Amino acid sequence: MAEFALMVSEHIPNLRRYARVLVRDSVHAEDLVQDCLERAISREHLWRQGSNLRAWLFTILHNLYINQYLRHSSVTNTVPLLDEHQVLSCPARQYHSVTLTDLARAFDDLPEQEQQVVLMVGLEGMQYEDAAEALGVPMGTVKSRLSRARRRLRNLMDGDLRSPMPRGRSGMPRPMVGGRRRAG
Repeated sequence: MAEFALMVSEHIPNLRRYARVLVRDSVHAEDLVQDCLERAISREHLWRQGSNLRAWLFTILHNLYINQYLRHSSVTNTVPLLDEHQVLSCPARQYHSVTLTDLARAFDDLPEQEQQVVLMVGLEGMQYEDAAEALGVPMGTVKSRLSRARRRLRNLMDGDLRSPMPRGRSGMPRPMVGGRRRAG
């Protein structure tokens, strides 16, 4: 048990980062990670030795997020990406800071499914197979979402405001049909 807990603890920073982006609130993110760790340690017997522990943990975290936050509408859209950015003592003057702020805004405009893939593959460096397993989707779906997200981010960073995905009456993105958005 102690060895397993040590292996799990190595992934806590990655889990925290992913949880923060999912729930957009540091307190709720900590709760989500805590629930994930509790579930992982209590179900250690379900983890297969030699399999990818990181993907297993991300799967648990993702499923908890869906069960606890999405189904109960506990997620708010008004909390910034990272709470720490609001405690800066003076505004950044460097070009890089402006670019990062623009990137954070563009990232917020991405559909949630694309944000998840960008985080797992782009930020966490997960393999497509591992991200697909964690999200419970086919690997082709991960590649497709990542491709769309990259294109949308590039367009948004270039000032193309038409890049956000059109949304239907329900507020959900419209499904793709034959490469074109179906009318909502």
